[in-house]
Amino acid sequence: MTEPHVQIRSDVDDSAVTDNAVSVVGLSAMGMSELGATAVAVLRDADVILGSWRQLNLLSDDITAERRPWPSPMLPALNRIFGELSGKKIAVLASGDPMFHGIGSTLRRKFPHMSIVVYPHVSSASLACARLGWAVNRTGVYSLVNQVVESLVLPIEAGQPFLVLGRDDKTPMEICQLLVSMGQPDARVEILNDLGSKVEAHSVGSAAQPPQVVSVLNVIAVVPQRQGWARTPGLPDSAFSHDGQLTKSHIRALTVAALAPREGETLWDIGGGAGSVAIECLRATNTGKAVCFEADEIRRGRILKNARKLGVAHRLAVQGAAPDNYTSVPDNPDVIFIGGGLTMLGVFADAWNRLKVGGRMVINAVTIESEQQLWQLKQRYGGELVRLSVAKEHRIGSFAAFQPALPVTQWVATKQPTVT
Repeated sequence: MTEPHVQIRSDVDDSAVTDNAVSVVGLSAMGMSELGATAVAVLRDADVILGSWRQLNLLSDDITAERRPWPSPMLPALNRIFGELSGKKIAVLASGDPMFHGIGSTLRRKFPHMSIVVYPHVSSASLACARLGWAVNRTGVYSLVNQVVESLVLPIEAGQPFLVLGRDDKTPMEICQLLVSMGQPDARVEILNDLGSKVEAHSVGSAAQPPQVVSVLNVIAVVPQRQGWARTPGLPDSAFSHDGQLTKSHIRALTVAALAPREGETLWDIGGGAGSVAIECLRATNTGKAVCFEADEIRRGRILKNARKLGVAHRLAVQGAAPDNYTSVPDNPDVIFIGGGLTMLGVFADAWNRLKVGGRMVINAVTIESEQQLWQLKQRYGGELVRLSVAKEHRIGSFAAFQPALPVTQWVATKQPTVT
């Protein structure tokens, strides 16, 4: 899996965690001087205040609460920390707006039943847009705090200005290197360091001539100079490295349309080949995830290479052959595509059993044997069969003719609830 899943394990009962009432207070780089009276009162009334050392050091001396810095890593320790503090008045410090890529969002996600009151401050994105003269509502904002730099491929390809929340002082150089590798050395790059503080700094450069970095606290403004690949399905076959095992462009576009990728869903691509179908589905959403099952080790590496190039490797996992490796994936899929291996024992049946009720299944078949199996599946599970035929121009001496590709039979079905 390219993106590990963190499991929080603790001997502390979750009920002790969710019993806590937690106040989350957003701080500016100037500290408490810009807080409202209510937020200040919350900090003065707290028994324990959690935050980074930098944030804790911004508190004034009259704050008497115990100050606890977050451990590293923080996520696996959250259950234990809040379990130990059961019954205490807890305040959590955040930078700017706690619900904007911040600890407030993390706590809400990890502890949905916890009572949380948020006291936001202006976000770093709002400050950056104010300095740049950009409209906040029209500016994309991305975080590299917990993401790889390749996650910016799609925003760069869109060709519109956007902001990046930096991880550290190396983040701007990583972005510049990515821009250069994508053929955009002239893209404008601006670094806004220590926004809202007395030592705020703003430097301007390009991907080829990076601006100066003076702090680990930075927001990077990126202005691409041209657009890249479209996010609509049907990328040219040349966009993918492959050995011939590739769902070709026109059939791929129709297949992705049949799969109908939606935000937050998980796709299984069985018989991944070059990973083109899964990759195009991921490019069609911002939060979808996919798992490719591919028996060949070389192809598995090629899938990841293609995913990195096209900006979705952080949302794609690659597993070995189906159906043996279905059990290595903990979550049931929302949608499944079978592009190869349909006639192998268990490939369809085990996948159908794992598919969520209401989930979608799309299967492409070329051989007579596979088509026969699709007809049987249609009789048993319903759905729709479609024959897809594509012919491309082909030169015959000084003349031209259409040369048809092998027709593809496609079955599309939705899994219905079992009637008892």
